[in-house]
Amino acid sequence: MDATHPTQSNIMTNSINRRAFNRSSILSASALAIGTAVPDGWVRSLAARLTDEKQKDRILIVIQLSGGNDGLNTIVPYADERYLKARPKLAIPKSDVITLDGSVGLHPSMRGIAKLIEDQKFATIHGVGYANPNRSHFESMDIWHSCQRKESRGSDGWLGRLFSHAMTGDRVDSMGLHLGGEPMPLALVGRGIQTPSIATVDQFRWKGKTDSMREADNGTSSEPGAAKQGNMESGGASEREADGAGLLDFVSASTTAAMQASDRLEKALATSDSAGDFPDSQLGEKLKVISRLILAGLNTKVYYVTLDGFDTHANQAVAHAGLLKQWSEALSAFHRRLDQAGQGDRALVMTFSEFGRRVSENASQGTDHGAAAPAFLSGPHFGKPFYGEQPSLSDLDDGDLKFKIDFRSLYATVIEEWLGQPADPVLGENYSKIDGIKLG
Repeated sequence: MDATHPTQSNIMTNSINRRAFNRSSILSASALAIGTAVPDGWVRSLAARLTDEKQKDRILIVIQLSGGNDGLNTIVPYADERYLKARPKLAIPKSDVITLDGSVGLHPSMRGIAKLIEDQKFATIHGVGYANPNRSHFESMDIWHSCQRKESRGSDGWLGRLFSHAMTGDRVDSMGLHLGGEPMPLALVGRGIQTPSIATVDQFRWKGKTDSMREADNGTSSEPGAAKQGNMESGGASEREADGAGLLDFVSASTTAAMQASDRLEKALATSDSAGDFPDSQLGEKLKVISRLILAGLNTKVYYVTLDGFDTHANQAVAHAGLLKQWSEALSAFHRRLDQAGQGDRALVMTFSEFGRRVSENASQGTDHGAAAPAFLSGPHFGKPFYGEQPSLSDLDDGDLKFKIDFRSLYATVIEEWLGQPADPVLGENYSKIDGIKLG
């Protein structure tokens, strides 16, 4: 999948150039995509809402599998002869599948998720998609992010509208956070909403205090003013340090209260994952940081991360296995960590991809862009592992699976059942919730 995104690129053109910002402003916050204004709500959240008490508000974590995840080799219909016939080289044999019942099972790389299913903490929603599917990565992802097609699309996304309609005003803890090097997801963009986008996990290390400033705190420095200049020097190591300055450095320059809150959060981040056991992977690092922020008491409502690489047109087997393993291990570690801390019932994770793959493999031992695919929810208790009807392999739409559940019904279920907000103002019209899923 291409690294740039037409709609998201337009969003990023309004972002502040990193080095220019560092050189001209006391707010050293490079790579923080927040538009052109200080996120006052975020500062207030850190300064006034950070406490040592366990936070009771529910949290949504969105994992985007970019590129088009092959749903048929994720939730495997191993007993269906049509699946085996369509994929003579890519079909997962029954002997390798983690069987869940007499007809379907999991890719063998998904042992972590198998444990979540055993604990009734993971659910698959079959056949998620939308009518007249678009097979362009960019356009289909924009449809998922905005809930609208190009001809009627505005400049905001479904989560941004959720923030605007239901979570503004005094509810500063309703803000979202994007963690990753890709452009800010359109889904998080809303009118009057400023959502931080953190490029790397290193940005969570507060660099607002240089060694000189720490010495000043300890009464050992004779130049207390040197601290704030340390991160703003141009060139060499000082500029690299400025480029790595993060969210906490940004808010620390705003108010003394924010600086104090940043200190507390930095200390909490240093110790809050002591019982965690996360895989050494890109997604593992992202979910580890999110777990630490949650356990540190940060009042953020929605976290958004991406795992890229699912555009498996050629030599799919090994690449797809590695991606599913990364997702499965990171996801299970995340839930395990929150459960260890007694906060597992606070977090719902929704995983989706912009489309699935075609039923038949291609000549390059891969699969091409398709349509419907499974989506996934994890965290709370689920009465059963599957919801919705598995798409038929004999009733296809030009070689693709037909969707059974509109993705906006998935959103409606999450918005109303989990976040307790009305979905219609966010989605633009009424979409029925998925039958049987109770998250309240």
